[in-house]
Amino acid sequence: MGKPILCLDFDGVIHSYISGWRGPTTISDPPVYGAMTFISEASKEFKINIFSSRSHQKGGIRAMQTYLVNAGLKWDFVVHEIDWPVHKPPATITIDDRALCFTGKFPDIENLKKFKVWDYNLNI
Repeated sequence: MGKPILCLDFDGVIHSYISGWRGPTTISDPPVYGAMTFISEASKEFKINIFSSRSHQKGGIRAMQTYLVNAGLKWDFVVHEIDWPVHKPPATITIDDRALCFTGKFPDIENLKKFKVWDYNLNI
């Protein structure tokens, strides 16, 4: 049996996403600190899948791949060791800046309305 799948969201997890959405091929902000090291280290124990709202859009996957190479990962690693699904993969674990972990109990709607996305600008 292969490695368990670790699915990483792209914008807000790998790409700092300071500027917000600029289209599927425009990725203009720096990586989140430690992202490339994390991906490299995690790939030893997990099959990395990067899944994004960019994934199904023309040029989106290539733009993300190029971004990772420009951020320091090797091209062969990016295209051969990372999977780039266009549909949500059957991951063991998913890391996403816009998600809650389901614990078997649905959250209170008022608490959901208060949810705040992790903000890169507040953590640099």
